[in-house]
Amino acid sequence: MVRNHSRRICRWCAVGLGSLALTAEIAAAASAGCIAESERVRARQLGIAPGVLAPGPLNAITDVDGVLVGQTTLIAGDSVRTGATAILPHGGNLYQSKVPAAVFVLNGYGKSAGLSQVAELGEIETNDGYLNDIRGRALTSAQIVDAIRSARAGTVEEGAVGAGTGTVAFGWKGGIGTSSRRLPAVLGSWTVGVLVQTNFGGALTVDGRRIGAELGRFYLKDELAGKSADGSIMVVVATDAPLSDRNLARLARRAVAGIARTGSSFSNGSGDYVIAFSTARDGLRTATKRAGVAQFAEMSNDSVSPLFQAVAEATEESIYNSLLMATTTRSRNVVTGEEVVVERLPLAPFLKRNKLSCH
Repeated sequence: MVRNHSRRICRWCAVGLGSLALTAEIAAAASAGCIAESERVRARQLGIAPGVLAPGPLNAITDVDGVLVGQTTLIAGDSVRTGATAILPHGGNLYQSKVPAAVFVLNGYGKSAGLSQVAELGEIETNDGYLNDIRGRALTSAQIVDAIRSARAGTVEEGAVGAGTGTVAFGWKGGIGTSSRRLPAVLGSWTVGVLVQTNFGGALTVDGRRIGAELGRFYLKDELAGKSADGSIMVVVATDAPLSDRNLARLARRAVAGIARTGSSFSNGSGDYVIAFSTARDGLRTATKRAGVAQFAEMSNDSVSPLFQAVAEATEESIYNSLLMATTTRSRNVVTGEEVVVERLPLAPFLKRNKLSCH
């Protein structure tokens, strides 16, 4: 049952929990002592906690009950830097028990398969060419299957892994990132989890701070010194809230607010894709329900706004995590033969502000 309460109470609960979460994260970072520039850290370890809602226990897409993530990373020779990331809505037979889903494409400069079927049926049945020899087609079907079979609940590996092995974001090393938000009980206790593969550009902004400008690396700098904002981002949104495919499409669109907050330029050559699904048990399209007329529980339009807030916040933080957990990656351009080095995002601006530096 979806509860309906006054806006005044709901707004107070959300802001109060978010403020406590932010304070706790900064305190935890401080108590942990200094952080070295070379460390891989998540955003909250640096006191970066976007929004007003609290995350789930893992602050990951796997906070949505039943969601599994598996990854295969392929690094070979001096030019293969790629991989696969698999997200499973549940551990059962996904063909027999389909989940409601929807897709939103902001800018369609990308390559994808199966999205038209999701758009048509409302059910679920990227290019890393800068660091990776994409034309070499190094990934095999067996490696894709390995990613699926290795999918599990729990902590999700982030950074230059899986489908994020060869990606670049804002001129620094991008990758896989994840985050979640859990609504307070007064709003239904629903969870929204997000996983991103970042491979796009713009002028990096972190929690409202213009980091790209501070570090002198951003789209259109000096008429852009050859820097490009092209690329792609794939966003996968999971929720346990009982949403119809129509409201899942609305949820997917709101994820773009989180991308925008990070400074994306949404350029002509950027492919910006969001796919959202619900794991609500009452919403599964089982064989029995698909055989005839069926009824599915779903939230009303008036009750979904808190989920929109949650997906924007979780998407924003997922992008930060993808950058902060990445590592400097070296490769070779197979066309020019030149070495390619994409550095990780420096921690110095964040360590200095929160007095976490070891120096």
